[in-house]
Parts: sequence; structure tokens; C-alpha cells
Amino acid sequence: MSDTLTQAAEALNGKLDAGEFDASAKFEIEGLGSIVLDGSGARVGDEDTDVTMKADADTFQSILEGDLNPTAAFMSGKLTIDGDMGTAMKLASALS
Repeated sequence: MSDTLTQAAEALNGKLDAGEFDASAKFEIEGLGSIVLDGSGARVGDEDTDVTMKADADTFQSILEGDLNPTAAFMSGKLTIDGDMGTAMKLASALS
């Protein structure tokens, strides 16, 4: 398991308020693996979710640090979304 993914999951848990996100989402980070988020928090994993968001490590890091807006990343093609767009928007709201 990648230390980078573990640290990213911990950072996401710090941003999510308990119970605020009641769906499931997955961040697939190119070359590293996946982080799953749901009502119980964020963790390294690869199970099926309502929405999957894919980005390279630099884009993911920029989103996580708040330097890049997820919507801007999506519109510029740096972030791809597969699945329920409403869930992706709900996650973006929960993380802001």
C-alpha cells in the first residue's frame, strides 16, 4: 500500500465532516491506486462506487490542497468523472 495514498486518505478524512457525505466515490490516481470515500470516511481501496474520478497525482494533490478547483480540473480535462455527476458535485461540496 502506498504511503502517499494513506496520507491522502487521512487528509480527506480531515476535510470531510462525519456523516456529511452519504454516497460513495472513488479517486483513481494514475500510477498510485485508489481512495474510496463514503459515509464512514476515506480509505485506500478499490471497490465499486457511485462515481469514479480519475486524475494524475499532481492534479489530485492540487485539488486536495485547495490549489485547483475540482470543477476547473474537470472542465480542463485534468479530471475525468465516470458515474453519477450529482454524487461528484455532492463530494466537491462536502470537501470545500
